[in-house]
Amino acid sequence: MELLIVTGISGAGKSMVINILEDIGFFCVDNLPGKMLEKLLELCSISIESGGSIPRVAVGIDVRSQRLGGTDGLFEQLQWLDAHHQPHKIIFMDCDTSVLVRRFQEQRRSHPLLGQGIVSTEQAIAVERQLLEEIRIRADYVIDTSNTSVSQLKDKIHWLFMEDVRQSMLVTCLSFGFKNGMPREADLVFDVRCLPNPHYVPHLKAHTGREKAVQDYVMNSPDSQMMLQKIQDMVASFLPLYQKEGKTQLTIAFGCTGGKHRSVTFAERMYGFVSSLGYHAALVHRDIPSNA
Repeated sequence: MELLIVTGISGAGKSMVINILEDIGFFCVDNLPGKMLEKLLELCSISIESGGSIPRVAVGIDVRSQRLGGTDGLFEQLQWLDAHHQPHKIIFMDCDTSVLVRRFQEQRRSHPLLGQGIVSTEQAIAVERQLLEEIRIRADYVIDTSNTSVSQLKDKIHWLFMEDVRQSMLVTCLSFGFKNGMPREADLVFDVRCLPNPHYVPHLKAHTGREKAVQDYVMNSPDSQMMLQKIQDMVASFLPLYQKEGKTQLTIAFGCTGGKHRSVTFAERMYGFVSSLGYHAALVHRDIPSNA
């Protein structure tokens, strides 16, 4: 049984991670009282032995469990897991204090440790950090969400815990327009401005490379077909090398003048190609609206 313990600083995204893990096949329980962990694992083991399918379990444990101490504390539960030789990994969610304070204010939620002498959110976060410092040191994964969007967090969890090893690396296929600047996050950049430009075709100008008519126009050129084939051959050869090196995110960028036609066409084609190879792929068109 694969067991993940998800804990960390309140407001840093623990419950969100639990939801993401559930989407990729984990049986998840959030805010589980520590004393119930042993019983949960027992039930999951019985289910597996009887032909069930709960091989991957993720448990979210709140700081309040640790504050209670005794047999209900997280430290004690980890000791129990060690004593019973139950393999497990710990994900610790962290975040800058200033960002956490803003999140609590925006969501109009109070920190779970407020009260009983703790009178401010900043003080509650400081106490929480002290309570969980040893857990943080012990954690297998520390994820800081200070500057992380929901989609970025989702991608990171996918890289770490997708069962298919090829999906441990996210390959982002990105289109952009050179007139709007180079994408800073790009690892590989291909300039497709040498290919036929739909911008100068009246009935295609207002459309984008997401549409079949534009893609057909771009790919009707033998030069476009040759370039795409050579890039695909190179990418297919390089991806296993990047993965072997331990890279978790690779961005392949295609640039044309405005970022609406040729680059979009190539990013779309590369996204389909990378996905067909079994890799976890994402598609981003930087310079066209999401509803275009």
